[in-house]
Amino acid sequence: MRGREQARVVDGVTVLVRRSSRRRKTVSAYREHGRTVVAIPGRFSRAEEEAWVRRMLARLAAGDRRRCPDEDALTRRARELAERYLDERAVPTSVTWVDNQGSRWGSCTPDSGTIRISDRVQGMPGWVLDYVLLHELAHLIEAGHDENFWALLERYPKTERARGFLLGVTHTEEN
Repeated sequence: MRGREQARVVDGVTVLVRRSSRRRKTVSAYREHGRTVVAIPGRFSRAEEEAWVRRMLARLAAGDRRRCPDEDALTRRARELAERYLDERAVPTSVTWVDNQGSRWGSCTPDSGTIRISDRVQGMPGWVLDYVLLHELAHLIEAGHDENFWALLERYPKTERARGFLLGVTHTEEN
């Protein structure tokens, strides 16, 4: 190894701080085998280390909130997407995470306006979650998967990319 590692607890989170003599300016943070790792240049002082560890933990937490919002935030996001891409024609009454959808990414009940999103979507990129939400929102307008339904989804610029991502995940899960 080209540096030192030290495990510390910062704000209740165990962090593995990796100092590297090869790292000059950049700082990175990521999760590795269930641990939080912050990689810093070896020359950083303890004060710089402390500041950067806290800053990077905040960035990771913000990313976690984007990828896995609570249900209030999920409902707000769905309403924002409906306003932006569906001319506010789809208004969900609730949007919830569920753990019982093994083969679906989401489902909705148009009569009640409820949308359920599989917890398998948690942690996926935000643009994938947005697509799944829009897919279910579009079902509040068009029940089936006819050309009117797909025309609604074509308003979202990352539809094809998100569909490809989800197909890749499905393929990986099946093999």
